[in-house]
Amino acid sequence: MKIDLTDTTASKINNALVQGRRAIGTPAIGMVLTLVIVTDEEHAYDALKAANEASREHPSRKLVVIKRVSRSPRDRAQARLDAEVRVGTSAGTGETVVLRLYGEVIDHAQSVVLPLLLPDAPVVVWWPVASPIDPEKDPLGALAQRRVTDTYAAEDPVTELAARAASYSPGDTDLAWARITPWRSMLAAALDQQPDIEVTSAEVECEPYNPSGELLAMWLADRLGVTARRTVSEGPGLTAVRLETRSGVITLDRADGSLATLSMRGQPDRAVALKRRDTAELLAEELRRLDPDLIYESALKYGVERLGEPGPATPPAAAAGSAQSADAAKSPEAAEAGSAPAKKASGKKTAAK
Repeated sequence: MKIDLTDTTASKINNALVQGRRAIGTPAIGMVLTLVIVTDEEHAYDALKAANEASREHPSRKLVVIKRVSRSPRDRAQARLDAEVRVGTSAGTGETVVLRLYGEVIDHAQSVVLPLLLPDAPVVVWWPVASPIDPEKDPLGALAQRRVTDTYAAEDPVTELAARAASYSPGDTDLAWARITPWRSMLAAALDQQPDIEVTSAEVECEPYNPSGELLAMWLADRLGVTARRTVSEGPGLTAVRLETRSGVITLDRADGSLATLSMRGQPDRAVALKRRDTAELLAEELRRLDPDLIYESALKYGVERLGEPGPATPPAAAAGSAQSADAAKSPEAAEAGSAPAKKASGKKTAAK
């Protein structure tokens, strides 16, 4: 069911939500959080589609904030709020409110959103594109316990990662980090099988301008205390990771974006599923945890400018054990969502990416 409201208020939107629930015969809907999606008209459909799919795992009230900037001075001066209220099958699991802001209302989006938040429930803000450099200081980001950005959508991912590190606040996260969760889990499991192994260096191979490759390299350098290099491939996305050890090379190679091969000395090659995941899966992963991601913070703050240099002054074997124990203490999903940073060459999108 969809209810259209023109030149409306937050109070009328709340009344429409109640009316919609009664119309479909479900006056009470169990929702676990409020997801605020800040986007533009061009990307709103895809973002809402991903959020609806993620809501199967995390029933939520989804508030889509679209700031409509008019070219006409007269229209820019006219403050107006239009809304679409969706309940039932068209809203995924939960409820959806699409908010279109005009004129001066654009500068006060938090005042529109605040009365629509679910009481006593966590708030997550997601910017699919055009995310602020400091999400916590954004008026909408200040309402949230969790702030989700996507460096992959940035014009210059390397510069964006450096800015994210400088402005990081507990609760910040990035879908570029979630993309490497399966890689981190697989590499940690490989090291777990040889607890006394000593890693001496690491290499991450990915397509150019891929922030996930940078994050993965930073995670390896930070956790293992070794030099991490990045090399360029034709993709798709991440294609390989190689860990140099005293006893041979550990290789995780994924050439086709779906099936990877894990090679270790003294063991037969193993095929492992490592498919590229869509936005809905990445978002669902990030919604599973609302606490600060300490491993993401540590990897991000390692700094893209330090890639190619030796890691922290920690014996590689001890650092490997630290990486394994830190990630093993989490569930597989949490271990994925909390362990990856990487670096790119500063300023330019060079082959290092």
